[in-house]
Amino acid sequence: MQLIDSHVHLNFDVFEPDLPAVRARWQASDVVHLVHSCVEPAEFASIQLLAEKIPELSFAVGLHPLDVDKWTADTASQIASYARLERRVVAIGEIGLDFYKAENQAQQKEVLAQQLMIADELDLPVIIHCRDAANVMRDILQDFRQQGRQIKGVMHCWTGNPEETQWFLDLGLYVSFSGIVTFKNAKQIQESAKMVWSDRLLIETDCPFLSPVPKRSQKRNEPAFVRYVAEAVASLRGVTLEEIATQTTTNACKLFGLSV
Repeated sequence: MQLIDSHVHLNFDVFEPDLPAVRARWQASDVVHLVHSCVEPAEFASIQLLAEKIPELSFAVGLHPLDVDKWTADTASQIASYARLERRVVAIGEIGLDFYKAENQAQQKEVLAQQLMIADELDLPVIIHCRDAANVMRDILQDFRQQGRQIKGVMHCWTGNPEETQWFLDLGLYVSFSGIVTFKNAKQIQESAKMVWSDRLLIETDCPFLSPVPKRSQKRNEPAFVRYVAEAVASLRGVTLEEIATQTTTNACKLFGLSV
């Protein structure tokens, strides 16, 4: 069996003391590849260094919606340059909208649009963060496609309801579920996990955040725990763990151009 964790943040300080042990655990748990997401350009070098040390690690470059205050006149060229020159870059991200607490919605939308254009120009998928902004995200992506630009990518750590889930499936996107899908009260997310088309389904940890059941007591999530996400999704969909592993690994390889 092979599993791919499609969204990790291993460059965070909490992994610094014992990353080799963390890696040994994900290898023992059949995790054969990981996609490392990015929050801001200041992370590019540290993520690149990790990818040089860990052969099974690919990564994305981009600016998170909660960090759009760090967007400068040079940010777009930084992202595009890294994506062009670094062979391990497989996506632009994580990018998106987060309206949960933010008051800078216009700025978020502008930064999102610029990064979508970079992805389109470089023929790369996007990793999309979307919190309390599904309606606006749908409209932006629909307008983008109507302009003749391509959209391919994943709604990461998805928490939307089935209606919202269908919007993004219809737009051609993949949908990825994190440890939240294992939470007892995450009913609408579980309903969404049941309905996503098999060829658009991904799994992730979003580590070090969102430890899944039965590891909720461990504040630090890690890639080995993606197996629990896979088990929960398999149970919800009435299929075997092996089927979910095979399908999500195939999907991740197709979306990100991976070979495992």
